[in-house]
Amino acid sequence: MSAAYVDTSAVVAIAFGEPQGRDISGLLAGVDRLISSNLLEAELGSAFAREGMGFPPRLVSRIDWVFPERPLTGQLATALDAGYLRGAALWHVATALYVAVDPGEMFFVTLDGRQREVARTLGFAS
Repeated sequence: MSAAYVDTSAVVAIAFGEPQGRDISGLLAGVDRLISSNLLEAELGSAFAREGMGFPPRLVSRIDWVFPERPLTGQLATALDAGYLRGAALWHVATALYVAVDPGEMFFVTLDGRQREVARTLGFAS
């Protein structure tokens, strides 16, 4: 089974037809499981509102939401040890660490260069 943690920037690229969106769609079509923090829903809703568009629920219908049942203190520290990230980007990486048994067996899909660099340092595929 293949899995990918998907960040908001990747879904926005698909939703708004950005140039990288086609490549991301191809990658995501090839994985068995899409995973994300439910923070993605708020960030995506905000992006659609900014553009004056309604949020299409089908856009996130394949995503398995992660709801950590405990603080992510250890994952946050691990991610920051790999490189500085701002709040939302840090939360996405920490959440991916929370669900990944082995980061090398999961894609971390983002258009944020700094976030991608930290995820790679932690062993995620990209």
